[in-house]
Amino acid sequence: MLAALTLLLLLQLIGEVFVQFFALPVPGPVIGLVLLFAGLLLRGKLGDDLRNTANNLLQHLSLLFVPAGAGVMIHAARVADEWLALSVALIASTLLSMAATALTLKFFLRHRQGADRKEGAA
Repeated sequence: MLAALTLLLLLQLIGEVFVQFFALPVPGPVIGLVLLFAGLLLRGKLGDDLRNTANNLLQHLSLLFVPAGAGVMIHAARVADEWLALSVALIASTLLSMAATALTLKFFLRHRQGADRKEGAA
């Protein structure tokens, strides 16, 4: 688990360095996730250690919402003043995320069905 955590933090650090060095308008952890994804594509599989570490982190994901909730409470007056813009942004981003997820799933299902047909024909 320590090796997998080290890998995840190292990729995040590399992402932060990329963002600072190239002045990218993207958070460093996003670059780190892209690097992780590329590494997993090259490797072709997910190691058990990384899988277990990721599952453990996901089990405690709700803890990461505590600081955000506290920030909302601190800025409650500002949220009340800008509720309409925030509501529109939240609804639009949710719908956009759902559409992107559905299209991605549809693409991968088609890709998988095509591979299954090729495999069955062989």
